[in-house]
Amino acid sequence: MKSDLLLSILLLLQTRGRVPAHELADRLEVSVRTIYRDIEALSASGVPVYAERGRHGGIELLAGFRTDVTGLTADESRALFILAAQGAHAALGLDAALGSALRKVMAALPAPDRPAAEVTSRRILVDATRWKGGPQRAVDLEVLQDAVFADRRLRLGYRHGGHAEPSTYTVDPYGLVSKAGVWYLVADRGGQPRLFRADRVRSATLLGDPVKRRPGVELGDVWEVLRRQVEERPGGLDVTVRVRRSRLDMFLRLNAASLAALPEDDGESEWVLAHLSYGVVREARTLLAFVDTVEVLSPPEARAELARPAAAIGAVYGGDRAPHEGS
Repeated sequence: MKSDLLLSILLLLQTRGRVPAHELADRLEVSVRTIYRDIEALSASGVPVYAERGRHGGIELLAGFRTDVTGLTADESRALFILAAQGAHAALGLDAALGSALRKVMAALPAPDRPAAEVTSRRILVDATRWKGGPQRAVDLEVLQDAVFADRRLRLGYRHGGHAEPSTYTVDPYGLVSKAGVWYLVADRGGQPRLFRADRVRSATLLGDPVKRRPGVELGDVWEVLRRQVEERPGGLDVTVRVRRSRLDMFLRLNAASLAALPEDDGESEWVLAHLSYGVVREARTLLAFVDTVEVLSPPEARAELARPAAAIGAVYGGDRAPHEGS
């Protein structure tokens, strides 16, 4: 609707100050001609907005002009009350601020839209954490946040998976990302993008040096590169296993992220065939949680990776409990 576009322009100018017409057009997905037409409409309605042409020109509001109108539609107001689990806000120390902000939004909504927004907050919940994720180490994001917002470099003591002792790195942070309930620091190390799990950070020191980010690169750009590296990394390992039917439901819940295909299940056999995919062979060790009910059929390197720890578990608990071929 035209009124929504006019309000979007007004709120962007109020938030950003002077904005070039082409940038407004890109953000609102309209033509520059439409932007200038709507600026004239705003001016005609009494909004003190003007445009300056030239290399450093743009569109802006008269200094000091503010509007308190939210302009939220019914659907927009409902969308604001569908929030992720409180854990993300608590980790950032923003729980109280979130509650206060939502109360202000509720007060600013038109009276007819308030009941729908309130019902939405009570009927819809987005929980970003995984089922049976297991206990996680407490994460202190305070220093990481300080570095991100102060644009300062960080010295990290960081323990990689499979390493007993942490390594020390100096990094240039772009920001923090919460992915499925796990916090990550996105940063450059030596000019190259790197991902650091916050729960593996053993120490973090804010340095006096200003951050050295690559020009024109934003958090979203770096995260996209790193995300693709994780999801599309070559050299993956395809593992075939068979699972006792009595533990199949739990096996599928805990290994959902690694399943390459739905299990081959005839609904009757004691054993069910399943196919999984891992980035490296070491990741197959997660199957040790099912050492007594899962048998690795292939490849040989996955069987070898699990053989010694599986035997050790069997010795601790009084014999070889792992299933054998032909059983």
